[in-house]
Amino acid sequence: MWRVNSWRGEMRSRLHKASSRRIGSARSRTWLSIRVELIEGRGERYWPRPGRLFAAAVSHSYAQLANAIDDAFARWDRSHLHEFELKDGKRIGTPDPESDGEDVLDESRENLSGLDAAQQFIYVFDFGDDWTHLCTVVDANIDPRDTVGLVPKVPLPYFGWGNIPDQFGRTWAGEETESSTPLDPELTDLPPLRPGWGPRS
Repeated sequence: MWRVNSWRGEMRSRLHKASSRRIGSARSRTWLSIRVELIEGRGERYWPRPGRLFAAAVSHSYAQLANAIDDAFARWDRSHLHEFELKDGKRIGTPDPESDGEDVLDESRENLSGLDAAQQFIYVFDFGDDWTHLCTVVDANIDPRDTVGLVPKVPLPYFGWGNIPDQFGRTWAGEETESSTPLDPELTDLPPLRPGWGPRS
């Protein structure tokens, strides 16, 4: 009887491991690694180009990817149109009823399932300042548990580099109302919560 039970336990273990491998493979085939680099915006070209790597599921929508990019590139004012453009000319974004939005596919209904490894496409945020990003699928077969450490519900950046410019080119909070850059108070304007902070004694 012990041998029979032992054999059954071993078979269950093997089946569980095989099932886990199948589930893991299926999960990895449904996740992409997308490199997003900021090329230009507000009339400036950026070099070196700041960038981020995103883990995104093929079931995620372009709207979710747009939100993730805007979060990662510090776009805090979202009252601007944005749009993806694929290599075949397909445009995906938020159709604008006041323009030629008939050719723009609804980003909330289009998912990333059509993307393949090495495919490149463009993301533009704010058609006035024209923040233009080059997006590249660097891997179409990642496991988010290995890459990110979890399975995110939305596209998530997991690596990055470079300095992200302010959306409106500001370098300090009062730039719109003050004519010149304020002098550096050298930490004397801060509360004494750390050594070296606060008024000099």
